[in-house]
Amino acid sequence: MTDMIDLNADLGEDESAEGIARDIAIMDIVSSCNIACGAHAGSPETMRAMLIAANEKGISAGAHPSYPDRANFGRKTMSMDKSSLTRSLLEQLESIDSIAKDVGTVLTHLKPHGALYNDAQDNESLADILVSLAQSKKLALVCMADSIIQQKAREKGVRFVSEAFIDRRYTKYSRLVPRTVDGAVIHDNEMRVKQGLALAQGKPITTIENQFRIIEAETLCLHSDSDDALTTAKEIRYALEQAGIAIAAPVAAL
Repeated sequence: MTDMIDLNADLGEDESAEGIARDIAIMDIVSSCNIACGAHAGSPETMRAMLIAANEKGISAGAHPSYPDRANFGRKTMSMDKSSLTRSLLEQLESIDSIAKDVGTVLTHLKPHGALYNDAQDNESLADILVSLAQSKKLALVCMADSIIQQKAREKGVRFVSEAFIDRRYTKYSRLVPRTVDGAVIHDNEMRVKQGLALAQGKPITTIENQFRIIEAETLCLHSDSDDALTTAKEIRYALEQAGIAIAAPVAAL
């Protein structure tokens, strides 16, 4: 069990006024955030709004790049050659980094989005790309534990932050259940909080196959586009604090 954990949320993916307001409200609860860089969602305007708010609220802000696929919200695997994908991801990172510098803040980490996130856990080529980008930009890398990408990050001396999800179900292989499978997303707030607390305490969670697995976690993610995300964020923070677990970002800005 840990006495400290990070709470993060994927933000800047809803460009509506309501979405931006919700994301900024979530920043009052979490300790770090991952900001969409325009390839699956987001825009220069949402990146700026999220970065300004994160800076004002004192939470760590990271880049949340993806496959360049707005049509599918970055949630479908894309077949891209290594140079094209690297170029797209680099453009995304440079775009958000430029805005961060303009508003007087510093990015702390990189967390890939959606299908790219899932694919990179067990794909050496994708892991190499993301680890190299994190290394070149001096960013921590947020992904799943017990993965190829974790191994490669450690080999390259890149700070790796193991992540688990409070609103997603896991398989017996410690991977996320695909969203196309019924029950992949946890909609009930009580169940989300129960899983999040177990993850933070290093206790087993129940997989989709009704087996028990311990998922390593330095940071817990809540998707801002999940139903009732703001309420869940408040309830998981309260539950963690009641259990004596402090909330703090794993990586501070330089």
